[in-house]
Amino acid sequence: MDVTRTAHARLAAWQRAARELALVAVLFLAYKAGRQVVAGHAEVALANGEWVWRLERLLRLPDETLVQGPLLAHDLLVRVANSYYAYVHFPATVLCLVWLWLRRPAHYVRLRRALAALTAVALVLHVCVPLAPPRLTALTGLVDTGTRFGPSVYGPPDTDQLSNQYAAMPSLHVGWALAIAVALMAVTTGRRRWLWLLHPLVTALVVVVTGNHYWLDGVVAVVLLVVILAVLPTPAPDLPTLPPGPVRPHVVPAPRRAGRRRNPKVPAAADVRLRPPGRG
Repeated sequence: MDVTRTAHARLAAWQRAARELALVAVLFLAYKAGRQVVAGHAEVALANGEWVWRLERLLRLPDETLVQGPLLAHDLLVRVANSYYAYVHFPATVLCLVWLWLRRPAHYVRLRRALAALTAVALVLHVCVPLAPPRLTALTGLVDTGTRFGPSVYGPPDTDQLSNQYAAMPSLHVGWALAIAVALMAVTTGRRRWLWLLHPLVTALVVVVTGNHYWLDGVVAVVLLVVILAVLPTPAPDLPTLPPGPVRPHVVPAPRRAGRRRNPKVPAAADVRLRPPGRG
């Protein structure tokens, strides 16, 4: 019976894992479909990039070139920024999801829903409003650090069939980084939990330094994530997971018989019989 229960538990775990992988596959296919939809809208994406650049100047946001310019003289720092952009985004998200799935299932479900909702909204915006990143918009004057210094995750935008390079707003790098930081802060105690915010802050700086996003791309991602988290229900406390093992029966003690309590000053009948003769 215990072997059967363990087998059913393992089968249920594998089924949950298969559903999660299927969700990731659906999101990836939707992203690929979005790439094909905007394949012929490069001119619109570039025009939108120039419009966002001018809007940032009207809003008095910091010029992205003031952040990227000083780092171009330091090859090592630029390569570190490119590597962070290329190799930290997805692995950090996957590790966070796996850990929450194993240790905090309720928080895992909330994070998964938040990432799925944010990605779905982003895909709609990417299709409806294609936006070229600043590294592809000549008006910005920003350098494509991935192509110049490496490593780069993108090829020429006209021949790149894997990624949609005209999907700058919102920045999923910033949105996903903030989502996993909020999730980890929710399951961490103490003041050190605020250190998780370093990941989205560094990510926001990196996407600007590398010329992959405008400031507004990150701002829009943060606003969307805040709205999504406000709509999603708060996770209930996770119940402790007990290891599989034999089920022990719960023994209920027999109820005591109702009756008068014994007065210690009044001898019982057995005590009278045990007294020696001639006494009492």
